[in-house]
Amino acid sequence: MSSIRIAKHYIHAPYLLLGVVEALVFVGAVFVGSFLRFGEPVVVDEDLAPLPLRALFFSFVLLVSMLAMGVYQVRYREGYAGMLLRTATSFMLSGVALSLLFYVVPPLFLGRGILAFSILIALAAIALIRLVFFRNLSDDLLKTRVLVLGAGQRAVNILERLRRRADRKGFSLQGFVPVEREAVRVPEKTLLQPEGSLLDYALSEEVDEIVWAVDDRRSSGEMDDLFECKMAGIAVIDVATFFEREVGRMELDLIHPSALIFSDGFNRSPLRSFSKRAFDLCAASMLLLLSLPVLVLTRICIGLEEGFRAPVIYRQTRVGLDDKPFTVSKFRSMRVDAEREGAQFAQQGDSRVTRVGQVIRKYRIDELPQLLNILKGDMSFVGPRPERPEFVQGFEARIPFYNARHRVKPGLTGWAQINYPYGDSEEDARLKLQYDLYYVKNHSLMLDLLILIRTVETILFQQGSR
Repeated sequence: MSSIRIAKHYIHAPYLLLGVVEALVFVGAVFVGSFLRFGEPVVVDEDLAPLPLRALFFSFVLLVSMLAMGVYQVRYREGYAGMLLRTATSFMLSGVALSLLFYVVPPLFLGRGILAFSILIALAAIALIRLVFFRNLSDDLLKTRVLVLGAGQRAVNILERLRRRADRKGFSLQGFVPVEREAVRVPEKTLLQPEGSLLDYALSEEVDEIVWAVDDRRSSGEMDDLFECKMAGIAVIDVATFFEREVGRMELDLIHPSALIFSDGFNRSPLRSFSKRAFDLCAASMLLLLSLPVLVLTRICIGLEEGFRAPVIYRQTRVGLDDKPFTVSKFRSMRVDAEREGAQFAQQGDSRVTRVGQVIRKYRIDELPQLLNILKGDMSFVGPRPERPEFVQGFEARIPFYNARHRVKPGLTGWAQINYPYGDSEEDARLKLQYDLYYVKNHSLMLDLLILIRTVETILFQQGSR
């Protein structure tokens, strides 16, 4: 399965094609719905926008809802039935959203009859399209045929860390070609022994890509073979880039400082800073206004449980952009004396959490006061979650590249938050850093929007809250 890199973020081509096909199906569903409702595919109404424009709007809302429900994830593990359940949920949310948006933008209105027909037709079509898509995806037809050069420790990581079927939806592993001076660590059944040159074997087996996973990176013995393959049109990448593309994270034990220095990421351009700040101001202001009823209700609930004289806002020092400390604000979800013994991670079923705190942490309501931090400029909507100085000092001493996460503003949500559950240990911090590094390296407005949309799924399915 070939990947397309858009705005520095990897997107698997078949899923991009699937999205385009489904967008066209949604547009077509509106025309079919109009025909079933009125006996003709296009009904002209001077008070409404042209039907094609309204159909595009309908398609856009459905696509965003499906993306928010996670049905376009490559590493999806819930099966066809789980995907249909999420799709049906996204359609219900779309129906509610469209009904509200029609009042805000009346020219885009679709009558109840057309809307009902369109949603039913689109849902039936999606169920059929996805059935065909996943059946073909389970075969190797849509996958990149990958050959690994190397059979040592770096190579065996592919088998150990990408062992599930869901992890290999993007590629078909042909096997490992061992090299001299390297101890073989992969199973013997996965080893390949080409009789001719590496190029001849790759061409005969229709290999699309060669992953360089040799342990001794100082050796240049295989460079001539790789050069011939590259010149013959076969893609050649190193194993760290392979993981970055397939799983959206940077494996700490596979990357070197030189790879980061000479990469095309980690940009801090003035245009990017301006666009990100403008987006943060607009989005935070809008969300703050929309969430005012929730903010007021939360304040009342905290007062009812612990008394109206008890502190409502909990302030804490966190590490921000370029290691500068700032004060973050949250709704207090724990007892007032929760940290009388010092800073510590929240645990599963933490007894320090109040009854109101359990609810507001579950749905991330306790994070809403951080919108003020965003307006102030200490935080961004999207970025690595800010950590406490007490933990950062130890992490920087023991976890390589940890300081790199402070090269962008911390965020209310982030790439690590939608890909990894809540962490309460140093090992969790190490694993989440791999996703944070991916974001710091590849951040863009498009990736920010994708993270925000997928955060809806994280909140609705209560992933990672404690």
